[in-house]
Amino acid sequence: MKENLSLYHIFYIVGKTGNISLAAKELYISQPAVSRAIQKLEANLDTQLFKRSSRGVFLTTDGRILFDKIKAAFELVAEGEDLIIHNSSRKIPHLRLGTSTTLCRYVLLSRLKPYISAYPQVRISISCQDTYQTLRLLEEEKIDIGLIGRPHNLHGCFFHPIMNVQDTFVATQQYLKTQKALYPGEPLSHNAVFMMLDEENISRQTINARLKEHRMEPVHILEVSTMDLLIQFAETGLGIAGVVRQFVEKELEQGTLCEVPFGLHFPERELGFVCRKKEEELPLLRYFFEHS
Repeated sequence: MKENLSLYHIFYIVGKTGNISLAAKELYISQPAVSRAIQKLEANLDTQLFKRSSRGVFLTTDGRILFDKIKAAFELVAEGEDLIIHNSSRKIPHLRLGTSTTLCRYVLLSRLKPYISAYPQVRISISCQDTYQTLRLLEEEKIDIGLIGRPHNLHGCFFHPIMNVQDTFVATQQYLKTQKALYPGEPLSHNAVFMMLDEENISRQTINARLKEHRMEPVHILEVSTMDLLIQFAETGLGIAGVVRQFVEKELEQGTLCEVPFGLHFPERELGFVCRKKEEELPLLRYFFEHS
């Protein structure tokens, strides 16, 4: 087998490209050299590996059997190389954070500044997605720590709460007055535009559950991608926005927005950092649990 190792690589590239000329370019050798290598391998194995056609070459039955095995072997080699490169890159500490765009904007950024001061040598990358996708990335070991709203189940994870938040509905006073004037005596849920985050968001799910409990079914719903846009749309007077109260405190104090008196009481929810349970004591992660 040893004398065939270099021939296997040429065979693999030819099988992958299906063309002697393309394989020669990828291998940086001449076409005759590629042809001779294939012929030698076929002679060593006493079988025909390729059939020629006007459009290139294609694998025979024996060629396909060998190609599948060689392909798997080269993929394992590539995987090993990637692991070595990844381990080498760990010499420069790399922290991979996952959170939603909303929590990144309103919660994470203020906590990153002191972290960077404490660990200036750490390279930080942030991926933004909803809570369930963040947990999936954590499970797949594609991120090291997440900032999420606490879900019902957290198998195999360590969760450290950092604050409680509460959902609410907000709008401008003018929007509410206009709705009352246009539709006197009718519930807001019949005619007002309700602006909310998408269905995958925990805040939206909490709001939906509370509306269902009170048998309120808004007719006109506008889904918005981020909390920032929800707040801006509400301030513009486009409708009633379902937001996190703690993220609109400034707007409520200034009077640009007001809470809509639906008589609904939303339960408090926990926000916190989450990591794999086996890694909760790692210094680069522990900082978030001890200084939040």
